[in-house]
Amino acid sequence: MLTQIHPKLPMRNKENTKTYYQQVGFAISADYGDYLIIQKDSIEIHFFGFPDLDPLTNYGQVYIRTNDIDQLYQTFQENKVAIHPNAPLAEKPWGQKEFSLLDPDHNLLTFGQPL
Repeated sequence: MLTQIHPKLPMRNKENTKTYYQQVGFAISADYGDYLIIQKDSIEIHFFGFPDLDPLTNYGQVYIRTNDIDQLYQTFQENKVAIHPNAPLAEKPWGQKEFSLLDPDHNLLTFGQPL
C-alpha cells in the first residue's frame, strides 16, 4: 500500500537552500513561504523553516538511490559541488557504491547504487 516517501528536512534560510539544491540539479516544485519542495527525476524532498537550527547539531539525512552513480558523481564534480570530505565515491562492504553531500544546513544526502 505504501507508494512513495518524501523526506522533510530543516532549513535555516530558504534562499540558500534554493540556491544549493538548484546547483545540484533539483528544481523548485513548490514554495509556501517557510515550506519548500524540490524535485529531480522522481525524487522529491520537502524542507521546513527552522531559522534557529544549529547546523552542527543537525542529523537530517536522506539516502537516494541512483542507476548511474558514476555519471552523477562526475556531473557534481564538473559543477563544482562539494563532496563530503569523509564520503567520496567508494564501494562499500554493504554492496553499494556511494558518496555524500552536506547541504548548507548540514543535512546529509547520500547517493548510492548497488554493486
